[in-house]
Amino acid sequence: METNLTMRLFFIVVTFLILGGICFGDSSVFDLKCEYKTNPIAIDSAKPRMSWKIRSSERAVQQSAYQIRTANSLDDLTSATNLIWDTYKVKSDQSTHVVYQGPSLSSRQRVWWQVRVWDNNGNVSNWSTPASWEMGLLKAEDWVADWIEPELKEDEAASNPCPMLRKQFEINKKVKSARAYVTSRGLYEMQLNGQKVGDQVFTPGWTSYHNILQYQVYDITDMLKPGANCVSVMLGDGWYRGRLVWEKSRNFFGKNVALLAQIEVAYQDGTSETFISDRSWKATTGPILISDIYDGETYDARLEKENWNNPGYDDSTWASVRVADHQKDILVAPAGPPVKKIEQIKPVKIFTTPAGETVVDMGQNMVGWIRFKVNGPAGTKVKLVHTEVLDAAGNFYIENLRTAKQTIEYILKGQGVETYEPKFTFQGFRYVLVEGWPGELTLDSLTGVVVHSDITPTGTFECSKPLLNQLQHNIIWGQKGNFLDVPTDCPQRDERLGWTGDAQVFARTACFNADVAGFYTKWLADVAADQQPSGAVPHVIPNVLSLGKDTGASASAGWADVAVVLPWTVYLCYGDTRILEKQYPSMKAWVDYIAVKAGDNLLWENEHTYGDWLAFSTNRSDYPGATTAKDFIRQAYFARSTDLLLRTAAILGKTDDQKKYSQLLAKVKEAFQREFVTPNGRLSSDTQTAYSLALAFDLLPDNLKDNAAERLAKDVDSFRHITTGFLGTPVICHALSENGYLDQAYMLLNRDKYPSWLYPITKGATTIWERWDGIKADNSFQDKGMNSFNHYAYGAIGEWLYRVVAGIEIDEMNPGYKHIIIQPHPGGGLTYAQAKLESMYGPIESGWKIDGKTTTLNVQIPPNTSATLRIPSANLKNILEQNTELKSAPGVLKTSQDADTAVITVGSGQYSFKFTK
Repeated sequence: METNLTMRLFFIVVTFLILGGICFGDSSVFDLKCEYKTNPIAIDSAKPRMSWKIRSSERAVQQSAYQIRTANSLDDLTSATNLIWDTYKVKSDQSTHVVYQGPSLSSRQRVWWQVRVWDNNGNVSNWSTPASWEMGLLKAEDWVADWIEPELKEDEAASNPCPMLRKQFEINKKVKSARAYVTSRGLYEMQLNGQKVGDQVFTPGWTSYHNILQYQVYDITDMLKPGANCVSVMLGDGWYRGRLVWEKSRNFFGKNVALLAQIEVAYQDGTSETFISDRSWKATTGPILISDIYDGETYDARLEKENWNNPGYDDSTWASVRVADHQKDILVAPAGPPVKKIEQIKPVKIFTTPAGETVVDMGQNMVGWIRFKVNGPAGTKVKLVHTEVLDAAGNFYIENLRTAKQTIEYILKGQGVETYEPKFTFQGFRYVLVEGWPGELTLDSLTGVVVHSDITPTGTFECSKPLLNQLQHNIIWGQKGNFLDVPTDCPQRDERLGWTGDAQVFARTACFNADVAGFYTKWLADVAADQQPSGAVPHVIPNVLSLGKDTGASASAGWADVAVVLPWTVYLCYGDTRILEKQYPSMKAWVDYIAVKAGDNLLWENEHTYGDWLAFSTNRSDYPGATTAKDFIRQAYFARSTDLLLRTAAILGKTDDQKKYSQLLAKVKEAFQREFVTPNGRLSSDTQTAYSLALAFDLLPDNLKDNAAERLAKDVDSFRHITTGFLGTPVICHALSENGYLDQAYMLLNRDKYPSWLYPITKGATTIWERWDGIKADNSFQDKGMNSFNHYAYGAIGEWLYRVVAGIEIDEMNPGYKHIIIQPHPGGGLTYAQAKLESMYGPIESGWKIDGKTTTLNVQIPPNTSATLRIPSANLKNILEQNTELKSAPGVLKTSQDADTAVITVGSGQYSFKFTK
């Protein structure tokens, strides 16, 4: 059985350790990944990519060569016999995204692999601990199972009781391995012999269902037992046919939920057997009466069917299922991480509001649900309503949820302590109103279950100012709450959609906080799939606003540009050229769409655009607000996407396109300058957003950049606060700091009065708000129709904390942090700041501390990379590295002085520089 493979792998690792570690010299190889995943069992890329990290205590370690070997079994791999692919020694420093070049891979094939490396010091590592990947079902013909739908009477206009399906089967031989391949139209939870299969939730995930449908693969080897077995599945409406968007719309992707399940068992005698979903399955309904993403779940425990998910249950009175003719050629293995129950938090307080309601405070605006334990008489109904904030009087406030109910109703069966948590819904909330609780409600009765895509945390930021540390906390929780298989705008009201503008502006920050390469790869496939034939990109992905149309809710500047900006961001942060290759047709189609709309004068006009969404506004007669003309924004993003597209064409070797879009960019900039820029550098829209976009996107002639930057700084000085909206906010601090106005950028960052990033924190925020003043100074609320308190877009300031304050920057010529730029910018009254990032190569750290006139800069650079340090207000002659002069410090490769900035090139290692101004 496969447990034997696990044991053999364990003994191999132990043997390596007993022999004194897994390296000769000082370098070792670890953290092997295939397509961003550790030992995945569902890969459908014909040529998977492998990555690894190198560990070394020496400085300036570079990989000089590698060798990968692969085999069909662990024994063959470790004995180096019957290898299917051996690279032998390859002279290369590449340790990320190394493409498999062996024989063609087949469905279900499991490949074991390991790697060893040579370094620049003459060391060769031992072979790494073995890793593996397993191919999914690569062809539609591999699916022999039938799509089945329960023959149950349902109301198409409402949420129906969740169908329960089951099938009993026999295992009469000793099992070697077993896999379950599963997907559904709607959501599913599978159980085998009464135990949940896997730890994922909200499977199969949310995609552009008409074009892409994910399936999951589970290792169920240890769940099978000799004799009778039972596979059972519960289905939920989910995004497929549940309520989405506004006006209680339903059935966006179909009216009937369906299941496709295929269990493949390999026996120890060399034979195999497959058990499939077909018309022999039975169906009924049970305790889940209502289940809806927006509205919540109603569960009647009295309707539970005891042991229905175990063999031997009598299902003779259950309904039949019908075989449905649904597509199988759109099925794909997930590129991104699954949604899971990630963590648990306990409530901090139970209190009674002035209105007399019992409310629980979780202490954190979170996304997920409440798990509770309750004991009471049968028929008792417990009701939980979830919301984000209390009103000014301290009462429960739900108006900003619009029509979303966010309500859980549980009816007790009255058989002792009952434990419940929902299956197919989630809530965005901090506060929970509890009604009908039998007996005393205690803090121990409730647990908050935090749910989101299983994105591995990679970045941290901290500094000497507690409010900024809380800001970083809020940014991370905003990301966690809105990265639930799709990057959504908000997780609480009747929306929760994959708004493209929010995703576009936040992407770089997201890449610092967590490993989102797979998450974005998955979603970008939906962007391309939902892109209209004209090249227009819908406002939300998956597209539920203009489904099946090539007009309407598409093509807004700053929103649709996600088709270009996001692949480029993933490339920069992870060194992933394949994402550029895959998305290139989509990127190109979007820019070509704009060019057609712009016409001969290359001015993009007369297209619906949201503009600088939710920018600062007032009630003043003489100044209604910081409104940036939409034509200006359209043209700025026309240039931005064209610029990134031509860079992509250059990287991919598309010389004709590179030339074409280089010429187009020049003309687009010329049109921008002709239409929106005066000879003195004044912009037609005299706003912070206008100047920030023009500077950040390099839209101005060199002789006018200083004037424009000065105008931006004067505007900031005049207002003493930010006036930007969704599009200007991510770039304003960069536009200031890159053009000599660091103090103004820090002033905006440190401000704690409205409007600012810190103002919500003074009002108790634990996530990022949709509006600068979601709660006003007098504690009243902004417009209830659009007032989310968990909306990550303004959290885009996070990248400035990492890139500028702490100073971790990418060298565009060596993406993925192959060469790192460390350029901290102390200021803003901070006495220290530190950021850490777990890159594809290993940990990167930049942390500075000011103690009187002495500054210390601590830096960590991972093996197989190098870094250029740019230390401001420092003279090389005054810098020591761990009390050693730079010319004698190990790992310091080169030094130079650039005005008042010391420039130091280093290899990998940990460094501590100290100098006096």
